[in-house]
Amino acid sequence: MATGYGELLRAPHVARLLTGTLVGRLPHGTAPLAILLFTRAEGGSYSLAGALAASHGLATAVGQPLLGRLVDRHGQPRVMFPAALVSALAMITFALVGTGGVPLAVASVVLAGLTTPPLEGALRALWSSVLGTGDRLRRAYALDAVAQELMFAGGPLLVMLVVAAWSEAAALLVINVVGLLGAASVVVSAPSRSWRGAEREAHWLGALRSGGLLAVLGCFLCVGMALGAISVAAVAYADARGAELVASYLLSALGVGALVGGLVYGARPWAGAPEPRLLGLVAALAAGYVPLVVVPASVPLMTLLAGVSGLFLAPALACSFVVIDRHAPRGTVTEAFSWLVTTFGLGTALGTALVGPVIEWGDEAAGYAVAGVAGWLAVLVLLATRRLLAVPERAPTPAPESRNDRNAALEPGFRSGHQA
Repeated sequence: MATGYGELLRAPHVARLLTGTLVGRLPHGTAPLAILLFTRAEGGSYSLAGALAASHGLATAVGQPLLGRLVDRHGQPRVMFPAALVSALAMITFALVGTGGVPLAVASVVLAGLTTPPLEGALRALWSSVLGTGDRLRRAYALDAVAQELMFAGGPLLVMLVVAAWSEAAALLVINVVGLLGAASVVVSAPSRSWRGAEREAHWLGALRSGGLLAVLGCFLCVGMALGAISVAAVAYADARGAELVASYLLSALGVGALVGGLVYGARPWAGAPEPRLLGLVAALAAGYVPLVVVPASVPLMTLLAGVSGLFLAPALACSFVVIDRHAPRGTVTEAFSWLVTTFGLGTALGTALVGPVIEWGDEAAGYAVAGVAGWLAVLVLLATRRLLAVPERAPTPAPESRNDRNAALEPGFRSGHQA
């Protein structure tokens, strides 16, 4: 397994693109925590902190697919670096002016969210032009999904370290300057500079005119709801036992489970089309949420169950990347991947909002039940849309003609109707 990933990381540009994207995404991944800590340090209420964090999240959800569409039309550097620069300057402005002027604070975080560069979608659009064909492309998608777990685990730790060493304002400044450097590292690379989206059919819906893409987005809206519910239920479980740190154990275990599952998934070859495989992986993911409803009193046992519940998260995401690549209309791939980011985030926010009243009505077990229901709703979405997913959006493509045409780098398995 390590040999396969080592070979992948030694391939030209792979380590740089993966690292640059992860670093560039730090401002987005840590924004809720950084905004909360800074607002509270400025004397703002939890309500204000929550409103600012939510404003940033909603603005990001709106901006990602719009910027993704611009990337497909105009290339990566011309869109992503200006967006990253504006986003960083907006958050730096927020850090400098504070929360004394609420309208300016809201405007700053909203602008930062709207202009967050679509680095995730852009990276997934690059993989086929960088790696070409076969198992390396599939393994890159798996490593991409695993790397997200590292970012979401390491990002908050970095914020807390900067806060401990300096201040909450310094954390905002450092994270956004570092994020800008990461984005710059990606857009000045040769693959990013040479990448061009394929010619696209003019349509106001863009990527959303694909029924297969809508099916995947509906599925991961539900998966996001499940994860949002789990995050709140974990806090309720910890509160019931009078130990706040227990919540971090549970969520960290889920992340470790996802990391292990993603590494194992990417290390082996897979035969057949990815759409049926996605259904199986999402069903396994939903099944992993069911034992959480037991909420055993033993914290080690609950931590183990949390780890098991995360095992199929990264594999399901990695498989969804392949499915989206097959179903995104020609010339809309960055936008399509950016819609996944938006939908997943909206699902998480929705799950977080829904599970609170449920836990107040019942207990943490009821909260975990919400996660289980959401997981099985994701399965039902895929079952109900099997016909839409059966036929990829784009016609098979002949042999590659140019490294600039991301759709030319389709593997032989795809051209024969299968995806390794």
